[in-house]
Amino acid sequence: MKIKRTCYDSFYPFKILSKNSFETIVFEPVTILYGGNGSGKSTALHVIAEKTGVKRDSIYNKSNFYPDYVNMCGMQLKEEIPENSRIITSDDVFDYMLNIRNLNEGIDQKREELFEEYLDAKYSHFQMRCMEDYEQLKKVNIARSQTQSRFVRNELMDNVREYSNGESAFLYFTEKIGENGLYILDEPENSLSPKRQVELVDFIEQSARFFGCQFIISTHSPFLLSMNGAKIYNLDEKPVKVRRWTELENIRTYYDFFKRHENKF
Repeated sequence: MKIKRTCYDSFYPFKILSKNSFETIVFEPVTILYGGNGSGKSTALHVIAEKTGVKRDSIYNKSNFYPDYVNMCGMQLKEEIPENSRIITSDDVFDYMLNIRNLNEGIDQKREELFEEYLDAKYSHFQMRCMEDYEQLKKVNIARSQTQSRFVRNELMDNVREYSNGESAFLYFTEKIGENGLYILDEPENSLSPKRQVELVDFIEQSARFFGCQFIISTHSPFLLSMNGAKIYNLDEKPVKVRRWTELENIRTYYDFFKRHENKF
């Protein structure tokens, strides 16, 4: 390997994908990598992201041999990869949700301070004695002429709308995915309710069909796996094969479960 060192704790990502003879991917507008934990679907996504040079927000932990592995991979393009292309991981979505939560917590604290400020201004016996008191006089007059909610809203004009975690996660995808881009999504169903997953499926299908986008996705979600026209590689098979979504073990487990309880619906 031409790397001089006494020992290594891992030769990752070598032998992760090759153990199931996963050697070639031919991409469609929507390509899905399916498999259980340890199947290598996330590894494949990150290798593709490195090889294509798409943007990423979160840092990916690479091994000593990672650059060698990426350099040994071949890639054929029909056209140049658009600049707005990116990989979106669960870490990206969680960081985004955490930032919104922290921002809203700061706004909540500011709101409580404004409630107190409103009450102090409205019921104070303030008298103006000099020009330096003019700003306080304005605040007293405003407080006496407005309701508490109106006063607080006006003071928080840059208030961030508070979303649930699922709403925030879905918003992240719609903000980051634009027109004519290559988007690599690592288990995007994380933090999304079934209803939001269905909405994401519709968004991806519309983006691929009408807005020139291409998607490479790793997922367990039956909603994402059922996408129209998606090409699914089953990384649990040896050798890896392209399968219909209804043939996958995860989907068959769901099917058998609901079939057993069909009379309860």
